[in-house]
Amino acid sequence: MSSRSSSRGHSVWTLIVTGLAVFMAALDNLVVITALPAIQKSLDTSLQDLEWTVNAYTLSFAVFLMAGAAAGDRFGRRRMFLIGLVVFTAASAACALADTSQQLIVARAVQGFGAAIVMPLTLTLLTVAVPARRRALALGVWGALSGLAVALGPLIGGAVVEKISWEWIFWVNVPIGVLVLALSLWKLDESKRPETTLDPVGTVLVSLGMFGVVYALVRTTEHGWTSGEVLIYLIAGVLLIAAFVLWELRARHPMLPMRLFRNRSFSAVNSASLMMFAAMFGLVFLLTQFMQNIQGFSPLEAGVRMLPWTAMPVLVAPLTAMLTPKLGNRLVVAAGLLFEAVGLGWLAMVTEVNTDYADQVPGLVLGGIGLGLFFSPVAEMAMNIVSPRDQGIASGANNTFRELGGVLGVAVLTSVFTAQGGFGSPQDFVDGLVPATWIGAAIAAVGCLCILAAPRRSKENNGAWQEKELDDTEKAGPGDRLEPAPR
Repeated sequence: MSSRSSSRGHSVWTLIVTGLAVFMAALDNLVVITALPAIQKSLDTSLQDLEWTVNAYTLSFAVFLMAGAAAGDRFGRRRMFLIGLVVFTAASAACALADTSQQLIVARAVQGFGAAIVMPLTLTLLTVAVPARRRALALGVWGALSGLAVALGPLIGGAVVEKISWEWIFWVNVPIGVLVLALSLWKLDESKRPETTLDPVGTVLVSLGMFGVVYALVRTTEHGWTSGEVLIYLIAGVLLIAAFVLWELRARHPMLPMRLFRNRSFSAVNSASLMMFAAMFGLVFLLTQFMQNIQGFSPLEAGVRMLPWTAMPVLVAPLTAMLTPKLGNRLVVAAGLLFEAVGLGWLAMVTEVNTDYADQVPGLVLGGIGLGLFFSPVAEMAMNIVSPRDQGIASGANNTFRELGGVLGVAVLTSVFTAQGGFGSPQDFVDGLVPATWIGAAIAAVGCLCILAAPRRSKENNGAWQEKELDDTEKAGPGDRLEPAPR
């Protein structure tokens, strides 16, 4: 076998392994949402416990993503990838065995920790294994699998809950995790950057800061914004995040180098990712409950009716692949956020207690087109806007902002929902859902403006983006130099 054929085969196997892993981790972001009403009945949970069933996973996922990426660079990406898989798979079994909402929340947090190690390393392992000439295609497949997980999450969750039980949305991860673990041991090569060091102080500061902010937002549903408890946690969280930024500015080996944010493309991509996932997760959390609790659909029926939104990325992916070479990733991502904003705005306008599902379909389709235009181009941007030595950090940072967006979206939109309405009656639910949906639309629109703040394509440089980051390149060392960002 020629070296070229061997390299191609290795690239394909790496894509298969990382693709299965990212599908499994991304699936767990949404698969549980369709099961929330069943979990609420089975474990007798409150609305706050339901929020934490989602947020415990996404918050743990978010705050440890960059640490997971750094640990992979330092100790070996394959080694840490395997450890993350073991933790994720074992925690999935613990979720299925939970007898109380508190046990489920703790197990979900551990599951998110495992996913935080796995997810960023899928991108770095793939980027290292695939030659540059085929990297865009590989990242496109990676993005499509992430989108497919979003598409199938509500459907799989609904089918499993209705036909078996909610516990099996977690049991299904066990055989998949074992399969990915076996393939990883067989096919993945080790790679590392031994000069990388961990940042325990930064990790503690950002973890406690994000916990304080999210805990405060979740508690507003019960105590309101002026509660002393809410204000104390919110202020403490903001101060800890500010301390994290100050620490990262001075740390010798920061978890998230603040110099990267002087690259406008880096700041724009991560801001847009946060906004998209805040709008999407916040609305999926509420819409699935609206379909089941107000419109009377079963879990499976609700999952099927979400498909015009969640499955559209799979159909739009080929169109995205054709558009990005002509328009550039920046404009395609901006179009995705705009479609998402318009779709959510449509849903806000038509939502009533007796809304026909047919009236919701156009909004769901528009939102789905937005997701399809967003996933693959934003993943490629995240990896191309920094120098090769920073790609692990960029992967961890982008996934972190996405997951933080999901956490904040669920917390903020649920807070709006409970402030304006609630579960008291169908009309109360609609009274809360409509303003929350408008807020989601506004968040997506702000994300569109964020990505448009990134530099435009430069015709003089064969389609590359024109970055004027002289301060960065003068201050950074040779290995830290920020390179012009391709489309």
